[in-house]
Amino acid sequence: MDLATYSHSFSLKNKISRLVWNTVWLILFRPFATRLFKKWRVLVLKCFGAKIEWSSHIYASVKIWAPWNLEMGANSSLGPKVDCYNQGKISIGTNTVISQKTYLCASSHDYTKKDFPLVLKPIQIGDGVWIAADAFIGPNVCIGNSAVIAARAVVIKDVEENTIVGGNPAKIIKSRKHD
Repeated sequence: MDLATYSHSFSLKNKISRLVWNTVWLILFRPFATRLFKKWRVLVLKCFGAKIEWSSHIYASVKIWAPWNLEMGANSSLGPKVDCYNQGKISIGTNTVISQKTYLCASSHDYTKKDFPLVLKPIQIGDGVWIAADAFIGPNVCIGNSAVIAARAVVIKDVEENTIVGGNPAKIIKSRKHD
């Protein structure tokens, strides 16, 4: 590996957008922590290109790398201290809960190449999913509808719908059945 030749694919426009977003996040998003400002936070994200429903709930302590790469369906939630590292696109379905301190990582590096280039790999999370506390969801992962990801799980492969997974790396625990 030769990191002296490393280059990323981010344009000057992207760098400026990130600088503006980080400033706005610090001044107009992060300080407004009560539920009273739930719609305000959605508005701020929408102004930066996020495609999210007004009924979505994003806690003020959530870190979002690029709002323009975030999609969230109705009644979904990003819990306290979730880190949404969305250099690549992250799509979250409806009625989905991403619990506190979860890390969503939609990029990686190509370790097979000498210059170790950044690779953007989307994450797709279905409807009715629950990702429990402190889980890690890796790049290029698709989580099917009604799946449950146990606390502290490390998900690096797709999870089928109606499946409960846990562990490091995450493995199937059992099927999810609804009453």
